[in-house]
Amino acid sequence: MDKVIVSEQAPVTLVGGGAAGAGDVAEALRHAPLCVAVDGGLATVLQAGAVPAAVIGDFDSVHAEDLAQVPDAVQVQVAEQESTDFEKALARVAAPWVIGVGFMGARVDHTLAALHALMAEPGPPCALMGAEEVVFHCPPALSLPVRSGDVVSLFPLCAVTGRSEGLEWAIDGLRLEPGGRIGTSNRALGPVQLETDGPGLIGIIPRARWAAFMPALGSAPRHGPPPAP
Repeated sequence: MDKVIVSEQAPVTLVGGGAAGAGDVAEALRHAPLCVAVDGGLATVLQAGAVPAAVIGDFDSVHAEDLAQVPDAVQVQVAEQESTDFEKALARVAAPWVIGVGFMGARVDHTLAALHALMAEPGPPCALMGAEEVVFHCPPALSLPVRSGDVVSLFPLCAVTGRSEGLEWAIDGLRLEPGGRIGTSNRALGPVQLETDGPGLIGIIPRARWAAFMPALGSAPRHGPPPAP
């Protein structure tokens, strides 16, 4: 990982400028106590009464009056435009795992870019907290602490195969791909085991399960970057 700014033994909460409130930040910080604001997400951090360990981004959407409330030493401006602010921040954090708040729901293009970043894995294992769900990139093998009846959705960003135990509709023998078969609105019969043969599968589980799920994501093996086209 290049240019690490925040290195922690505890999980980290990243806060973006998308749809999120002070309650979302407070919930995340109960389990991932170190807070990093991502550009305009600083406003949400301050509204929550949290103190950011760093503010990272190109600073095109953060307000000057918000920056004035944090020390210059924690402000990390990254001017390049080849990556999103979410990628810039995630690549500069070293932690067991990261929960992202405020990266979905406000703009569709920002949500899609965040899903792309999850697949690219520029930093630690990360999931994104939404209003009702938590979203993550499926590693080679993963245990999901879901309950019978929970909706478990799988959405491919590229062609991918895998196997499952504990889903009502198993994915064994299926090729999931954009424009072809997808795996949304599946249902858990109890705890779920997933295996994937390569990167590109996005998982979605109920938000109520996120705190129990994150340590499993943090300790799972990783695919590495997707192959170049």
